[in-house]
Amino acid sequence: MKNALSTLLQTRDWLLADGATGTNLFNMGLMSGDAPELWNVDETAKIHALYKGAADAGSDIFLTNSFGANASRLKLHSAETRVHELNKAAAEIGRDVADSAGRPVIVAGSVGPTGEIMAPMGTLTHEAAVEMFHEQAEGLKAGGADILWLETISAAAEFKAAAEAFALADMPWCGTMSFDTAGRTMMGHTSADMCKLVGKLPHQPVAFGANCGVGASDLLRTVLGFDAAKLPLIAKGNAGIPKYHDGHIHYDGTPDLMADYAVIARDCGARIIGGCCGTTPDHLRAMRSALETRPTGPRPSLDAIAAALGGFSSASDGTDGAGPAASPRRGRRRRA
Repeated sequence: MKNALSTLLQTRDWLLADGATGTNLFNMGLMSGDAPELWNVDETAKIHALYKGAADAGSDIFLTNSFGANASRLKLHSAETRVHELNKAAAEIGRDVADSAGRPVIVAGSVGPTGEIMAPMGTLTHEAAVEMFHEQAEGLKAGGADILWLETISAAAEFKAAAEAFALADMPWCGTMSFDTAGRTMMGHTSADMCKLVGKLPHQPVAFGANCGVGASDLLRTVLGFDAAKLPLIAKGNAGIPKYHDGHIHYDGTPDLMADYAVIARDCGARIIGGCCGTTPDHLRAMRSALETRPTGPRPSLDAIAAALGGFSSASDGTDGAGPAASPRRGRRRRA
């Protein structure tokens, strides 16, 4: 499928994605427990500033403020009937920012997990999940998103349902899963499992990879685990490790650390590189500068990654069968 992202990937060795949504919106006044997606119509100037901040910092791709804009999550805020409206608004604001950037910038319609557990372990059926994702996809498409961007997924069944929904919407897409515990998603999938999953999808993504998770080191270990992948890889790691300070969660990753991470991610084989939780425009500017000025290096060893970015949270990346699979729990918001 011909699309703006594929076209851009043909002309560039790497692309810079954006950073966090939640971190930056909290800095703009969003309160804990509020639905950021409601700001797409209630605080449009702030969402415009969010997107523009990423674009001005050098991002080639930014994700819309629609991560939790599905019927299941919006029901928690009595807004389940506003799925199309809120997604369309998120993409429309993004379209305006991208079209004013003076260079190609991709508007990626963010689609997060439903927040429910898929059957048979939970109550969410495949058909219901497809319908939920399709409704969101159509809203983002109507608003002018260039591509759909599935992120922070932990269950293979949910990933498959989203891919089917995106095919119904006739939209290109990218997809990332979040690997938290011993190199596994919350539902126990490893990087090798994801490669097999993606390879069997009828509606193939433009690119796939990992986002969020534990920290930059762990995420890049996962990216190395995608070694056999034939599609462009995505690395979207957190800005360090979260720490609780003065009543707030702060991420300890500095712009310098994220600059190192970006270059090492490129050396690991990632072609779309961005940040997740804690990543601000300051981090993005440092990442862009590093990618533009530092030469490409050899594929790094795990020791080299740990030396540059800090140690791993577990001894195993999950692909060797070591380490427990995480027990299922409800999906969470990402990109704090």
